[in-house]
Amino acid sequence: MDKMNLDEFFKRIGFSGPFEKPDQATLNAIHKRIVMTVPFENLSIHCGEKIGMDHEAIFNKIVREQRGGWCMEGNYLLAWVLRELGYDSVMLGARVTFGYANDPSAPESHLINMVTIDGRRYIADVSFGLSFQIWEPIELVSGKDHTEAAGVFRLIDQDGLWFFEKTSRKQKILNPDLAKSGEKEKKPTEQIYCFTLVPREKDHFTDINHKRQTEPNQLFTTKSITSLQTPTGFRILLGWTYTEVTFRPDEGVDLVDTRNLPDEEVETILREKFNIKLKNKMSPKNNKIGYGV
Repeated sequence: MDKMNLDEFFKRIGFSGPFEKPDQATLNAIHKRIVMTVPFENLSIHCGEKIGMDHEAIFNKIVREQRGGWCMEGNYLLAWVLRELGYDSVMLGARVTFGYANDPSAPESHLINMVTIDGRRYIADVSFGLSFQIWEPIELVSGKDHTEAAGVFRLIDQDGLWFFEKTSRKQKILNPDLAKSGEKEKKPTEQIYCFTLVPREKDHFTDINHKRQTEPNQLFTTKSITSLQTPTGFRILLGWTYTEVTFRPDEGVDLVDTRNLPDEEVETILREKFNIKLKNKMSPKNNKIGYGV
């Protein structure tokens, strides 16, 4: 197998530069290109494939096989990219609070990156997906609004524990009967995850990476998920349910268009809407655990 290289990675995400130094503008551009081209997805679990934390295997999957991945793939690969480009960055571990009870003993199951540029720190996270996906890194300043097309994001410091939250717009459901199945009602402002600034290494995530793909009744083992940001919103395939969300910030609303797919259309949607062609047969899943768009 050929060695990992930045040129191949940049071609995969459609980034053509310029790159002169590891500055904020370049970080923003690369971050946005990743979320627009690399899906957040857990399909390997439902294809009988193991998800490891080997940089070369992840590079091969995401870059050469045109796949996506979850945070311990996408954000872990981003950590390599940042180091190769000369950024001052560390990995952090986050505890997801969205969709879960706020249990302080819960494991740090979400990998993110913190980047320091000219004395300012930013959280870079290209692998959360859905409407909670930031398009550009968010500055680590408590209470500062970070406004994007999806809504207003912010970080809140509570005695060294940082909370990442989002204030959303109302959703206009175009076909409400379909959209209600298995979805949780959205609150105007929701916490997404929390984290400390303690640097983490790969070994910190290997156990939870294994558990999240093998334990029954976990979100990722009970739902097949593929999500990709678009210039106007995002797309998501949950099991057999395909949804396109269009952000309308000027109107104060997001349009949500949902439809159920027959078995034979699932692979077509993956190929045409997410540019994913699977090597192994997938068994879609969408068990009723609260997980809304």
